[in-house]
Amino acid sequence: MAVHVVKTGENLWSISKLYGITIQNIVEVNGLLSASLIVPGLALYIPDLQPIIRFYKVKAGDTLWKLSQQFKTSINNILNANPGLDPNNLYIGQNINIPSPVKPQFSTLGFIVPGSSPTFLADLEEIAPNLTYLAVSAFSFTEEGYAYVIGDDVPIVRKSLELDIIPLLMVQNTTAAGFSKELAGRVLSTPAYRRNLVASLVNLALQRGYGGISVDLEFIPPLQREDFNTFLRELKTAMGSLILHVNVHAKTQDIPSNPIIGAYDYKTIGEIADIVAVMTIDYGYPGGPPDPVSPLWWIALVVRYSLTLMPREKLQIGLPLYGHDKIVSTDRFRALSVLDAQNLAISTGSVIQFDTAAQSPWFRYWKGTEEHIVWFEDIRSYTEKYRLIDLYQLNGATYWQLSFRSPQNWAYLDKVDIV
Repeated sequence: MAVHVVKTGENLWSISKLYGITIQNIVEVNGLLSASLIVPGLALYIPDLQPIIRFYKVKAGDTLWKLSQQFKTSINNILNANPGLDPNNLYIGQNINIPSPVKPQFSTLGFIVPGSSPTFLADLEEIAPNLTYLAVSAFSFTEEGYAYVIGDDVPIVRKSLELDIIPLLMVQNTTAAGFSKELAGRVLSTPAYRRNLVASLVNLALQRGYGGISVDLEFIPPLQREDFNTFLRELKTAMGSLILHVNVHAKTQDIPSNPIIGAYDYKTIGEIADIVAVMTIDYGYPGGPPDPVSPLWWIALVVRYSLTLMPREKLQIGLPLYGHDKIVSTDRFRALSVLDAQNLAISTGSVIQFDTAAQSPWFRYWKGTEEHIVWFEDIRSYTEKYRLIDLYQLNGATYWQLSFRSPQNWAYLDKVDIV
């Protein structure tokens, strides 16, 4: 695959000639609003027939010959992709690039809030080959633990099944005011209410055609840590063959008293759940200072910590389909799709920068006297996150949320074997 970062003075005509593809092809795959407007620093995905370069961690007994056979490539191809590599001195834990026709293989899960996009069902048809699961965020529960539907999930479930995507019922501890720690604490700490929640969730999942349940309980009081484990055990037992998917906040160490991450016992949750999705998003959080939404260095730390407590084949990481447009020196911000962020840079004539540590793009623009900084994702940042999934052989990725358009991400996944 090819990525072209626009330089000062370039235009789409010259870029199209360089790669031997049409201008229209570049415009469509990158979601550009115009064939005449681009800015320096813009990363363009260039469709080609080249395979993805695999990212591999050397294991005991590996040799370049064995790897060339495993990945159906040649020793010379591996050496050319790794300048300076000593073929006679591989060491365990060494990371190397491997050009290979063997596609990376992992699962994907997209979240959707019913009603968040009027074109979602049509959009879903386009990206369906790139999705394993679809978690429908349309359920909460009462103070007595009875789960109920809060959105029109019926057409989404029907369309998912038509497209061979496994729909998951996503339950959250939300009220009209947002996530409620009190609601989670009350229900989890009361055995009768907990049993109500288990029974009502399983009944709703079966009645409404779901293939599993995605649990997204956030800001659980730390004192309910073991209650949350008990709830998950009881839920998994009651679910039978349905898939249990659990979302947890990202952390790099266990701090049981922390009000955000304290209730998540990674080891126990990893033993109970079929899949655990670590929310490696919002490092740059809403209302906070301008920071990358999902910096690679942080994700790597979270993944390495998580893998000390749960099996890699169960672990998913969260990838954002959005960026943050923040007004500097205030707590004001807005979320926007990565496509809208890209096109905002173009429409404002802003040069796009790239933070090498975060492996994330950003730009600055002014609106009157207001200074704005926008962090978002592009083909470069997505590629590095997928290389991390490949390196550690994780279960896959989740996406919040599918109403945010991100054509470069889905174009990349066309070269992956989604399972």
